[in-house]
Amino acid sequence: MVTAKKNSGTPRKPRADAERNRDRLMAVAKTAFAERGGDVTLEEIARCAGVGIGTLYRHFPTRDAMLQAVYRHEVEQLAEAATRLLASMKPLEALRAWLRLFVEYIGTKKLIVPALNAATSDSAALFEYSSAQIIDSANQLVAHAIESGDIHGDVVALDLLYAVFGFSKTNDQSEWVARAYRLIDILIAGLASGAAP
Repeated sequence: MVTAKKNSGTPRKPRADAERNRDRLMAVAKTAFAERGGDVTLEEIARCAGVGIGTLYRHFPTRDAMLQAVYRHEVEQLAEAATRLLASMKPLEALRAWLRLFVEYIGTKKLIVPALNAATSDSAALFEYSSAQIIDSANQLVAHAIESGDIHGDVVALDLLYAVFGFSKTNDQSEWVARAYRLIDILIAGLASGAAP
């Protein structure tokens, strides 16, 4: 009986290379869209990332697909940070650090969303997914801080998000990030002072 022979030829290119190309393209795209909005071409992004246009299209067949991937990546990094911070910090400090990352996310959102909204496809599902990820992460952080006794039990994560987002939304000056950080410090101090003894 003849059995099928396993392919012993040259192995396929490692998936890690494809992942690095994708990550590099998203990093370059984020910067390019932030600096030039929707005017940047995909060819320019590929060239700046040091890959061919064919490589870009394999990962992102359209400009809209690239914009959505960049936005989704930013949200997922923010969501994953909650678990990482809780593993390395006390709950209240993890909450403070994460809210600072939330400010950075808002900064990216201010730059990416106009180009994303200019695209032809509907981004409602992406925004819904993003909101759910962010709220879940904030809830996780607040729950740990309540459980540890760092903050009072009636603190609502969504209130913190609204406070920081609303402040950031109305401040477009160059120093708005530093101001947002100060607001976070005030919020954290208030939450800590209200904690049960």
